[in-house]
Amino acid sequence: MQLIIGACGALLVAGAAYWRQSLSLSGMLAAVLMGTIYFGAGNAFWFGVLLLFFITSSLLSKLKHDNKAELEETYAKTGRRDAGQVFANGGIGMLVVLLNALYPLELWSFLFIGVMATVTSDTWATEIGTLSKKQPRSVLTGKVLPAGASGGVSLLGTLAAGAGGVLIGAGSWLLQKGAGMADQAFWTLVLAGLLGGLAGAFADSFLGATVQQMNRCTVCGREVESPQHCGVPAVHARGWRWMTNDAVNAISSAVGGIVALLVGLAW
Repeated sequence: MQLIIGACGALLVAGAAYWRQSLSLSGMLAAVLMGTIYFGAGNAFWFGVLLLFFITSSLLSKLKHDNKAELEETYAKTGRRDAGQVFANGGIGMLVVLLNALYPLELWSFLFIGVMATVTSDTWATEIGTLSKKQPRSVLTGKVLPAGASGGVSLLGTLAAGAGGVLIGAGSWLLQKGAGMADQAFWTLVLAGLLGGLAGAFADSFLGATVQQMNRCTVCGREVESPQHCGVPAVHARGWRWMTNDAVNAISSAVGGIVALLVGLAW
């Protein structure tokens, strides 16, 4: 019965996102599968945190969308998420849900909070940070970078990342109480979300500035994540070819999860 409820809920949310063009068809199918597992193998806590990330991120992707159109041409993926993005953002969290179902441990929830705080913080930093009037700076050198450049950070984006992490932490506290789980202290969960989200978001920027696969447009010379730009194929410029944007997201999620887990162990 729980699997059926999860599947129906996931289909409703993913179907609405597909209709609003936040998800591609493959992304919708992946989201339905993921949501079914989150609720079926977990409970309202796990599914609710996933919804917090998904709904807020989908709404932010539409924020001043016309202003972001040019920047999206440089990204490997656009605002309409496909199956790869869905699994990169929620796949590790899904594994944690399954691990908790097999070997129930209180600390799994901290690992999960860090993972989901990371993907939320990173998405919020991107969607809000790109609206900043000031150009971002390299997370490595502090050098000014073009808006939307991989590895760039800004004050507005960092504040947005922190807010996203806090939302996941605070939401986790409410959802844990509603699901009848162990009653963790509010500020402990908020701290786990904040630190996990920021650590994961900065790990994403660090990987983007160092080893993420980047291409160069042969027309305008701009460094981009996407395989083509200005209507022509882009050529490999730097980074490891297997270190795609989805791989960066997955690794960063693990980093954020570990940091949040350390918070749980400390408190």
